[in-house]
Amino acid sequence: MKYTIREMYPQEYPLLADFLYESIFQREGDDPFPKTIIHQPELQVYIKDFGTGKDDACLCAVVDNKVVGAVWVRNIHGYGDLDDETPEFAISLYKEYRGYGIGTELMRQMLELLRKKGYKRASLSVQKENYALRMYQKCGFKPVIDKEEEFIMEYRF
Repeated sequence: MKYTIREMYPQEYPLLADFLYESIFQREGDDPFPKTIIHQPELQVYIKDFGTGKDDACLCAVVDNKVVGAVWVRNIHGYGDLDDETPEFAISLYKEYRGYGIGTELMRQMLELLRKKGYKRASLSVQKENYALRMYQKCGFKPVIDKEEEFIMEYRF
């Protein structure tokens, strides 16, 4: 599949609401969560006022002039929070664009961007059952906190 990765334009930031919903792990066979779930405060920290924080950065994947995926980082107190200096990752692709290596490339390019900006590490949270866990490990993330159903993972530059 032919795609390009670029910085997301500020006028496209409202798309992050869709990608936040797509990033929520939902077990196969379970009823889907309502889209309104993203209005919960613990999820809103990932997108509310995006672009206003000094650590906010977002890359997107584009296929046929359509944004089909995004990876973004913020320095927030989210599910993958490690400390006040470590930006936390969020990433998702629309289902029909998964499995083509786009997510891995989004991660790779965001890690390179953070490295160039001088960050020492990055973090994320992932459910242990989530298929994306293998992708994060392949990109160099290591579990540092083992919770009952999820890992908080860290990437060290």
